[in-house]
Amino acid sequence: MTQTRDPGPIQAASGSAGRWWTLVAVCLGTFMLLLDVSIINVALPDIQKDLGSSFAGLQWIIDAYALTLAALLLTAGSLADLYGRRRLYVIGLGLFTAASLLCGFATSTLMLQLSRSLQAVGGAVMFSVSLALLASAFRGKDRGAAFGIWGAVTGLAIALGPVLGGLLVSGLSWRWIFFINLPIGLVAAFLTVTRVVESRAPSARRPDWLGFVVFSTALALLVFGLIESNQQSFTHPLVLGCLVAAALLLGLFVVVELRGRHPMFDLTLFLKPTFSGGAIGGFGLSSTLYAMLLYVTLYLQNVLGFSALGTGLRLVILSGGILVASVAAGRLSSHVPVRLLIGPGLALIGVGLLLMRGLDADTTWTHLIPGLVVAGVGAGLINPPLASTAVGVVPPERAGMAAGISSTFRQVGIATGIALLGSLLGARVADTVTTGVAGIPDLAARGPEITAAVQAGGVAPLLASLPPELRDTVATLARTAFADGLDRILLLGAVGAFLCAVSAFFLIREKDFVSQD
Repeated sequence: MTQTRDPGPIQAASGSAGRWWTLVAVCLGTFMLLLDVSIINVALPDIQKDLGSSFAGLQWIIDAYALTLAALLLTAGSLADLYGRRRLYVIGLGLFTAASLLCGFATSTLMLQLSRSLQAVGGAVMFSVSLALLASAFRGKDRGAAFGIWGAVTGLAIALGPVLGGLLVSGLSWRWIFFINLPIGLVAAFLTVTRVVESRAPSARRPDWLGFVVFSTALALLVFGLIESNQQSFTHPLVLGCLVAAALLLGLFVVVELRGRHPMFDLTLFLKPTFSGGAIGGFGLSSTLYAMLLYVTLYLQNVLGFSALGTGLRLVILSGGILVASVAAGRLSSHVPVRLLIGPGLALIGVGLLLMRGLDADTTWTHLIPGLVVAGVGAGLINPPLASTAVGVVPPERAGMAAGISSTFRQVGIATGIALLGSLLGARVADTVTTGVAGIPDLAARGPEITAAVQAGGVAPLLASLPPELRDTVATLARTAFADGLDRILLLGAVGAFLCAVSAFFLIREKDFVSQD
């Protein structure tokens, strides 16, 4: 990955109007990407029923996207340096839009997973170029304003996702959460072609293909091992083998990057405490709250029985908090130290996750309201200033790599967070069900069947197959098992958020930021 992202004379001469059209094009692409991330959660139970997806299959629908995105971000940025940022951004928009069409026509879980991976290829190109385009187009106070607007757009996309997803799933079908990307993608591509000025890095170098292969393989093995541990155990040879191989490959990746002439990851960036603190903050946000959304959504729909629209309306409490706090943080990020936004924001996420705990078979959805509000405000405080901890500590010509590494950490957080939290939730569900059926002769041998039904959202068909006198018992056990599992991972997520909050607060320093004038 090149370390020199010179905006070039063409970009520099584009003028004020060109800069703001660049912001519009970037914000449209970002909106589409993040809308797709937040909109899919409320559709997963319907996808599960329609395609017959397993619990692991659902995890892979999200992780296939996050993993591909994390693996390709930096390589895509290198290609953009070589062949033109505007050109690659348009290609990314085209790939993402076409893949969305394939997702909408998916006839199996595997087809949807593969289409999501293709979506992520386009998304990686867009992500890798978007912040670099903003960083090269804006300087000084205008840069703060641009990042503030971009941060507010991210909050808006996240806020609209659950409601829009619920409307589309309930009114049409889950397939329309992908079809909606078509008009947005076409408009964004048109504006990019007609309004955004092309730029390249004059000293761009070839991608670090060895680093890309080693890093991608390590991530895939890590996530596969974590997801597979739900079906086996952490001590199973396959799981242990994957985790050990992932650790060895990550170590090899560090060696490759340190010894390479043109590394994909410039590891010297981590010598800047602020950059490390921002990376930890992004990872913490994604691996705790954003990863948790999958399981909260499954709880609302599969356990409490709400429709996709009903679930989306209830999640507005979270997304509304994100939106309001993002707007405020976007304005504050140019006036207050960013550590006073990121550190406390992560701490609020931890508090919010703790407030959601205490679930049992009789808990109603209103129990989640205080936690959703607090966690939403915390996430909203983090998003806008997080970008500046990456690109703000390096000269403009290195903004591309810095932004790419920051975005990679966020995607790795989502992928590993979903895999780990899902594995621990599944293990807790299995333990609760096994204990619950132990004293019931007619159910003692059906523990694995009940566990699978709880994880796959198929409790209703299971109840229909049971004798009437056992149905209430099994229904209560199913609710209790999922609530116990969610309760456990909420605690784990809170601990992770607090640890990341402390790290970010003490690592991020104002003196690490460089002048962008």
